[in-house]
Amino acid sequence: MARLIIVSNRVAVPAEGKDAVSAGGLAVAVKEAFSSYEGLWFGWSGNICDNPSTEPELIDRGPIQYAVLDLSPQDHREYYAGFANRALWPIMHYRIGLGTFSRSDYAGYQRVNQTFAQALAKLVEPDDLIWVHDYHLLPLASELRGQGIANPIGYFHHIPWPAADVFNTLPASGELLRAMADYDLIGLQTDSDVQNLSRNFIDTMRAIPLGGGSMMVDGRRTRIRSFPIGIDVASFKEAADKAGSNKVVRETMAGLRTRKLLIGVDRLDYSKGVPERMEAVDRFFASNPDQRGNVVYIQITPKSRSEVPEYEQLSREVNEKVGDINGMLGEPAWTPIQYVTKAYPRPVLAGLYRAARVGLVTPMRDGMNLVAKEYVVAQSEEDPGVLVLSKFAGAARQLPEALLVNPYDRFEVAEAIRQALYMPRAERLERWKPMAERMLREDVDWWARNFMVELETFRTVEREPPTTTAAAAE
Repeated sequence: MARLIIVSNRVAVPAEGKDAVSAGGLAVAVKEAFSSYEGLWFGWSGNICDNPSTEPELIDRGPIQYAVLDLSPQDHREYYAGFANRALWPIMHYRIGLGTFSRSDYAGYQRVNQTFAQALAKLVEPDDLIWVHDYHLLPLASELRGQGIANPIGYFHHIPWPAADVFNTLPASGELLRAMADYDLIGLQTDSDVQNLSRNFIDTMRAIPLGGGSMMVDGRRTRIRSFPIGIDVASFKEAADKAGSNKVVRETMAGLRTRKLLIGVDRLDYSKGVPERMEAVDRFFASNPDQRGNVVYIQITPKSRSEVPEYEQLSREVNEKVGDINGMLGEPAWTPIQYVTKAYPRPVLAGLYRAARVGLVTPMRDGMNLVAKEYVVAQSEEDPGVLVLSKFAGAARQLPEALLVNPYDRFEVAEAIRQALYMPRAERLERWKPMAERMLREDVDWWARNFMVELETFRTVEREPPTTTAAAAE
């Protein structure tokens, strides 16, 4: 039986005796991918120490083995907080003005990818399939090829891929594209992302399109396709069905009384559009004064990347905006915005989604946004709520029945909130049913299975030598 090696920046190693992977995020996707394979999950342990070993710690948890490396403070500063999150992340999200590039950070990014490759290469067996995840590891396949690894290697990009003119503003963009050509299969969230990356290869690397998403780049054939990631629909729906007994959900509902609930759940990040969303809610109350006291907006936003200055500044901005709006509109018995920075487990979120008449998912740009899918799946089949969704989220391609909005236009978002709150039950059902059915078909198992089937085909594909490309070009 083929073994699957998954590589990601962080590895979620469960406590002994717990499930092989915890619920939520990448861990759910990994669980589905490992359901058909024996597996090894490789990456950063999450620990930072002064003298990390170059040999990974191996941890067995049933059918899945974990191999983790620590990072040094310099590695973490340059590779993770530096190049990955201050250069790549903003560029990928079209925020050129927030991108900060330094040669030392880029050198650290390359160094950590090389360290990962050297450690992983010692663990790879001839029949292994390798699946690399996300922007922290763009050059990993190239580094593995340099270690003599000829196995099929796939890559999945969880965030947007920008237009070529945007990506090319990043120094070293050409080097990164050249390194990515060493992946056999590159998966992205949407067809638009595929078009952007394909055009980038053609314009920058003079890649030769071969049809079917395949292209020849520097003598290697790679394939670029969209694989929109899904969620674990069955378990999330079950959590929503059972959430009525949860203490947090019960207390929230008791506090609301007869008020309608708007909900937003986002990691604190400038790509999520939280301040802009609050301005839209403020505009909604200004335009609909009769709804003051009758509607409550709960924004759950766990902090992240606090070591990155832009995120600390964003935290201050959001706190000030919450204070301003609540100070202007609030009354002794009513607070319009409840802002929470703690993280809640998925069963609690499922219950809050079920309780919310409107789900506000309005990122300025997002690769997919699984919160949108979770909100749809959590709804009552008899009386569903309404999803207000940014047209710049990848999920908009799969959820066109939502109220699609431009998150940069607070008037448009405010009007969508009003429309959602007044929408009759028949229309809510008409919009919700096709979305729920689509999420059931295109769940996380569908996503993982499709990617792995595609990657498996490279076992039987003979790679063309570089001379083939030269001859074809002539």
